[in-house]
Amino acid sequence: MFKHKMTVMFSVLVLLSMVLSACTVAAPAPQPAAPAAESGEASWWRTASQAAGCEGVTIRGVSESTPPSRYAADVLAASFEAETGIKVELEATSWDEMYTKAINDMQAGTGIYDFVYIEQDIIYQYLANDYLTNLTQLLADNPELASPDFDFAKFTSFIDNFKDADGNIYGVPMEAFLKVYLYRLDLFNDPAIQEAFKAQYGYDLAPATTHQQYQDIADFFTQYGKDNDMELWGTTVQGNTGHASSFYEFFESIAPTFGVYNWGINQDNWKASVENGGEMNSDAAKEALAFWVGLLADAPPEATASTWDEVAASFAAGRAAQGWVYGENAAWIATDPERSKVVGNVGVALPPIAEGVMADAESGAGYIGYYDGGAFGLPVSSQNPLCTLLWMQYVGQESVQADWAIAGSRIVMESTYDDPKVQEVDAKVDGYYTLMRESGPLFRGAPPFPFHSALREVVQPFIWKALSGELTPAEALDQAAAAADAELVNLGYGQ
Repeated sequence: MFKHKMTVMFSVLVLLSMVLSACTVAAPAPQPAAPAAESGEASWWRTASQAAGCEGVTIRGVSESTPPSRYAADVLAASFEAETGIKVELEATSWDEMYTKAINDMQAGTGIYDFVYIEQDIIYQYLANDYLTNLTQLLADNPELASPDFDFAKFTSFIDNFKDADGNIYGVPMEAFLKVYLYRLDLFNDPAIQEAFKAQYGYDLAPATTHQQYQDIADFFTQYGKDNDMELWGTTVQGNTGHASSFYEFFESIAPTFGVYNWGINQDNWKASVENGGEMNSDAAKEALAFWVGLLADAPPEATASTWDEVAASFAAGRAAQGWVYGENAAWIATDPERSKVVGNVGVALPPIAEGVMADAESGAGYIGYYDGGAFGLPVSSQNPLCTLLWMQYVGQESVQADWAIAGSRIVMESTYDDPKVQEVDAKVDGYYTLMRESGPLFRGAPPFPFHSALREVVQPFIWKALSGELTPAEALDQAAAAADAELVNLGYGQ
């Protein structure tokens, strides 16, 4: 990942210690592989593997080093090999490296990877470039390799993100989660803190439902940390000044809560600037960016070097009272004492929103936050497509979903919500899975832009400059919108 050079040595040491700690403990403990069929009984998976000539074959994949991906690499791969004789080498690496390796391989057609992680926001670009195999067609062409335990219809509607205009499926969902509002139950429920907060602000301390409340809470706990000589701040901020994570936090998590959707781009004429009919530099967008940049004053010193990983680590270390945190981290933060100092004290809520945003979300005109996730896709350049097809069906079985959901706070099948093991963990994570099930429709993934990465590269430097103080939020968005308009024309949009 890109790293911002922080000017305060203390901040560097804090960040490095957190990252090193996360690296040493992040991977879930490997579980025993599922037993192969008893002697004399070949399982369907073994029979299919033999029929396809896959026994002894090694397939390779690349994914981001997230809890769900590490579970697939450490647990499911071993189980699959025991069942099929097919070895899976899944490289779980940084977000930046994952995209670079996958795109370079598919673009060159070198066939290094048999499967790649496809994030919901990049699928449209991959489809436009014909990088991926049509899984619907591949299964139809090879009915003898269609597992009786695999069915596309069992997935949640999240699978719709990986379909083309004709309904053909190009990815098997392996993770889906919300970016939610986490807060510290031990702090919010402390009677002395509650009394002090109400005395200062005149209302009860509770998870924020408005941006002003969120700001009040952030200010209060930052001061509370100073007054009590604690390493505690009022909020997290995913504000890395040299990484795409800050672009995503603003445009996919913060801006929508102010009523600015789809990056502020008018999809009727493909314009971003207000003068051309867009909203990227609208008053609402400028208010949103000013709010978010202003939260840096209440965030830990590592905030301007924090991606999604460091934000999760900061919250787990007890360094923030509240924050927007990717839900894939919710379960381990709330339940794993080896990695988290706030076990049993994690509250989950919907993010604060401006007036009118909830009505937009309920009508489908807008959304309140980011519904993230991804799938495993099969590049057309894969050298082992049929062997990989077996792997993708294996991880798409209902039987593997519950433990995967617990390890990675992700759910891709409706039936997983009702599994007793998931319901048990749900109670320990303040109803995170219930919130995802009931309120998921209020959230949305990235807009269906084939030019996703190209436009992000053009716009994100202006967000970084706002975070670093080189530009005011208003200046940053005015310049970003103008640059976006120009780039869209270059790409053939909005002529």
